[in-house]
Amino acid sequence: MSKAPDNSAEIAQWLRLINAEGVGAVTFARLLKAFGSVERAMGTSIKDLCGVEGIGLNTAERIFRSRNSFDAEKEIELAEKNGVWIIHLNDERYPAVLKKTYDPPPVIYIKGTLSKADNLSLAIVGSRKCSIYGQEQASRFAHLLASAGFTICSGMARGIDTAAHQGALSAGGRTIAVQGCGLLDIYPPENKKLFEQITESGACISELPLKSEPRAENFSYRNRIIAGLSLGTIVVEAGFNSGALITAQAALENDREVMAVPGRIDSPLSRGANQLIKQGAKLVESVSDITEALGYVGEQVKEQVVSAAKIASDKMDAPLFDIVQLKLNTNEKMIYECLNKEPMHIEQIIEDTGLQAGSINSALISLQLKGVIKNLPGNFFLRR
Repeated sequence: MSKAPDNSAEIAQWLRLINAEGVGAVTFARLLKAFGSVERAMGTSIKDLCGVEGIGLNTAERIFRSRNSFDAEKEIELAEKNGVWIIHLNDERYPAVLKKTYDPPPVIYIKGTLSKADNLSLAIVGSRKCSIYGQEQASRFAHLLASAGFTICSGMARGIDTAAHQGALSAGGRTIAVQGCGLLDIYPPENKKLFEQITESGACISELPLKSEPRAENFSYRNRIIAGLSLGTIVVEAGFNSGALITAQAALENDREVMAVPGRIDSPLSRGANQLIKQGAKLVESVSDITEALGYVGEQVKEQVVSAAKIASDKMDAPLFDIVQLKLNTNEKMIYECLNKEPMHIEQIIEDTGLQAGSINSALISLQLKGVIKNLPGNFFLRR
């Protein structure tokens, strides 16, 4: 394991304050503004704490009592042992686009790398329970956008999020996953391998202590980070109660673009995305729609993005190469051997191979890029 980058200066004090009772991102920002530094905020009295906007006597007493309760040294040691680095809001390495949001996390844990290129990031989100169509669109858009230089941001949840990360990875691009739990408690557990792949081609990040368990309230709150890291959010499939709509709302609140891929009008999975379009979200059918939605930024990169996306798309229709030289992985071999020259529907491929839908979707994209299979309308596939 390569050594992680250095933590921010004075990170221990930041960890103690953000983990004090009654302190969240908004209260932390108010404390920092009122006292000028974390060190001064940590050393202040209950009386002075009561003078900060939004902090009453009860909250002031809780902060004062618990401000040194969190074992920051132990947390830092555990992070170093597991290749995780921790930065705070005043570190120049802190993502610039995230810092501009209403309530950026004061501290973020990072497994992997951050890059200035990540300032050109787009979020792709959607339902955990999704259709094959939804997975296909999430993977395809992520692949094309990553090929064009965008970093793909999502939440590594089952369904659309997983498909988006896999699409970006299949393009050899960068992707960032924001966890709703600590980085030592990977969720969902079946995405452990995906977690490792993302840390090699981007980063997995969290604002929560390393051993924090996955809790429902954390996942809805982390969605603001996904939106905050991105210039815009693309919703692929989402029901009316989907967390993806929370991400879209966070994007709107921080003056970021919201886009949606239209779905079937008779599908409950499409209601959230279709409703967003009714409310003014940009309807997305192509990469050009995305660059148009991004306004000035999109205009600056449009020619490069559209060209790169076209090259990536054309590879899916490239001529057949020597199958031996392609070095297919296990899933790709299973799917290739399952197919023949007659079109086969993706549901039949799932049944015949016994593989999970997400794994099949990722492998199908890879096989198309390698030019050995062809995708026909209606989710049918055949060997070339």
